[in-house]
Amino acid sequence: MRKIKILTGLLLMCITGIANAQNARVITVDVDHVKGELNRNYNFCVGAGRANEGLRADWQRQLRLAKQECGFRYIRFHGLLTDDMGVYHEDKNGNPVYNWQYIDELFDFLHSINVKPFVELSFMPNDLASGSKTIFWWRGNVTPPKDYKKWDDLISNLVSHWKERYGDAEVQTWYFEVWNEPNLSGFFTGTQADYFKLYSETAKSIKSVSPKYKVGGPATAGNAWIPEMINFCVQKHVPIDFISTHTYGVKNGFLDVTGDAGTVLSQDKASVYSDMINSSKQIKASAIPGLELHYTEWSASYTPSDPIHDSYHEAAYILDKIKHASPYVNSMSYWTFTDIFEEAGPRFTPFHGGFGLLNYQDIKKPAYYAYQFLNELGNTQINITDTASIASKDSKGNVQLLFWNFTITHPGDSVHNQVYYKRDLPSKQVASAQIDIKELNAGTYKLEVYKVGYRSNDAYTAYYDMKSPSQLTKQQVDLIKKAADGKPVSTSIIKILNKGELKKSLPMRENDVYFISLKKI
Repeated sequence: MRKIKILTGLLLMCITGIANAQNARVITVDVDHVKGELNRNYNFCVGAGRANEGLRADWQRQLRLAKQECGFRYIRFHGLLTDDMGVYHEDKNGNPVYNWQYIDELFDFLHSINVKPFVELSFMPNDLASGSKTIFWWRGNVTPPKDYKKWDDLISNLVSHWKERYGDAEVQTWYFEVWNEPNLSGFFTGTQADYFKLYSETAKSIKSVSPKYKVGGPATAGNAWIPEMINFCVQKHVPIDFISTHTYGVKNGFLDVTGDAGTVLSQDKASVYSDMINSSKQIKASAIPGLELHYTEWSASYTPSDPIHDSYHEAAYILDKIKHASPYVNSMSYWTFTDIFEEAGPRFTPFHGGFGLLNYQDIKKPAYYAYQFLNELGNTQINITDTASIASKDSKGNVQLLFWNFTITHPGDSVHNQVYYKRDLPSKQVASAQIDIKELNAGTYKLEVYKVGYRSNDAYTAYYDMKSPSQLTKQQVDLIKKAADGKPVSTSIIKILNKGELKKSLPMRENDVYFISLKKI
């Protein structure tokens, strides 16, 4: 009887093993099957809260790190012209007084680390404002100018200052975006027609300094006003070089500074990238089909109080959207690189659902590693049929493979993100990944495997295990950083003879992300 039980057990194990092998996700990479140059529009630009935060040492430290490891080339932020940047005021006779000191300090820093500004021209200096309505803790004035001649002079003088300070050739590489989300009353008190007037005046002022400087808009929430913007510029002969707009992956409204309203992740797997594809089609069908398309804000959620930003789910979410959207956009600027973000004022807990890839203590979230892995891909993309993978190689013969599982585990309208993603959320097992990398050049390689997922470079769950303290001790910070240090989960040396092949099996769970690096020694 015991023999029968043992044999039965062995038979079940064999059947299970065969079933797992049959159900495995096979990812085949033929190194010689080149697709072309890798599209790196995912790190073209990244977002930040407001200009004044960029004067802080911690903000600058984190941007320097994100530049080094994630490769971001441009940065966009609100509030460049707001009073806390000391740009504009009027003397007792109503004459404009300009001051570029704070802007120079910030832009000089960006220049020193080779990050260019994607210049958002907002909000209104109080002395130039037509009204008193403001937004955010730091009171950005959201009204049109009271005097367009003074506004035009401010813009042309500021752009002329940049031309003198950084050189014409450098400023030609910048982008000038007029305002932020003017289709929302919280961000702009005027009508669509008022915004088009603001855009027209601003664009002409910029072009008066140099017709080669790039200007665009409408910087709308929710993919709005794109055909209308293009039609206005064509009919009124107003210059425009690019379209910009925003999209997020949650339901319920567009502006929720505190997160009190609650958000629900969209169950549509095509959310975010379907918007980007549609906007691209709108441009192609317009009178100016060659306009660049820049998504100057995007993320899973539009509130800085959404724990999905801290969750391990966000890494696979980012990669899925980038993979599908890349062919249709010129850039997609993730909102934002840091939790140093004060729309609702300073935050009081280390993991509060902030937008950032990094939290206050420089702890790297899973989202950070998604961008770091992308940045470590080689410049030559390899064709691959797996839809949740990117394969590449570089000029030194090194090969990289990035792949992931993207699963929406959120149950839908029954629970807000602010409840669901604060939990301990173990991920379920899915089909294993059978990796087959063919046509490798002969040689010795260092094989490194990196992983992000539940309890793998998962800073928030490590914090949750500590009972989510409102403040972290230095020791607790060190422990979380150790749990999310980004080190490879395995390292080995392999030898490839002639045109060889590497086969490897890796277990997969929902929303796991793997990065495989083969470096020639």
